[in-house]
Amino acid sequence: MDSVPSAVTAISRRPDAIAGLEPASAGIGLRHPHHRALLEGERCTGWLEAHAENYMSGGWSRHVLDRLRETYPISLHGVGLSLGGAGRLDTDHLERLRRLVKRVEPALVSEHVAWTGLEGLYLNDLLPLPWTEEALANLVMHIDQTQSALGRPILIENPSSYLAFRHAEMSEGEFLIEACRRSGCGLLLDVNNVYVSARNLGFDAAAYLQAIPGPLVSEIHLAGHSRRDVEGIELRIDDHGSIVDPAVWALYRATIARIGPRPTLIEWDSEIPSLTVLVEESAKADAILSEFRQQSSAEGTGCHAAE
Repeated sequence: MDSVPSAVTAISRRPDAIAGLEPASAGIGLRHPHHRALLEGERCTGWLEAHAENYMSGGWSRHVLDRLRETYPISLHGVGLSLGGAGRLDTDHLERLRRLVKRVEPALVSEHVAWTGLEGLYLNDLLPLPWTEEALANLVMHIDQTQSALGRPILIENPSSYLAFRHAEMSEGEFLIEACRRSGCGLLLDVNNVYVSARNLGFDAAAYLQAIPGPLVSEIHLAGHSRRDVEGIELRIDDHGSIVDPAVWALYRATIARIGPRPTLIEWDSEIPSLTVLVEESAKADAILSEFRQQSSAEGTGCHAAE
């Protein structure tokens, strides 16, 4: 039986419901090498996304986040909750996340559709789920538990994939849409992940994106990826270590044209460049968002004049 979204999760997911990040703009990931420059410089981007696990304890990093939230809207992105795990959620980890969310008051909170460990064993990776009813019910149960603990809806992020399970009962897109429908959560749509998975597994990235209902999408991620030859087969690796690929930019533009502007993050987690390079990359996303905001505004004005 489907779970029913609680009152706390049954909210609008329109762009104008995204507190603190409207009008939709581009942001960058908050990374340690840029802490000092962000603290000492002028505001240089629309918003910042922080990996929640890096700021759950005190110290310098927490101080930086406290300071920066005075200037920038903040999004918290988790990597260790293991929403897709077969075991129980780590309630200690969930409580640490709850306290951080209460302290930071982020505009958005997100986590991965993946599992990262089991019964006290933690793996430094985001491991895949089979797209089955059993895995879906388990994921929804954990999303419900998380949203109840936080007192707010979260977003779930589509994975990058390097293998497919033979016993899958539905497509990845169908799985994610159903998880959002049953739990009332939103979708963090990672366009680079879609492209990487499509190249690795042989499906149509544009068709995947076209099938995602626009109202589910509350945030978008963009990142670079690398190519690796594995026994004569080219594998795309989601390493977040370079500029966004032109093919990913094309998919992003088509997505924004279809669903409208959404808060968009540039992720860069390896081979981290200077803050200037990162901001320049986010400016490319901002230019696309601005183009479609202006287009929507012009169309709205035209409709009004015709009335």
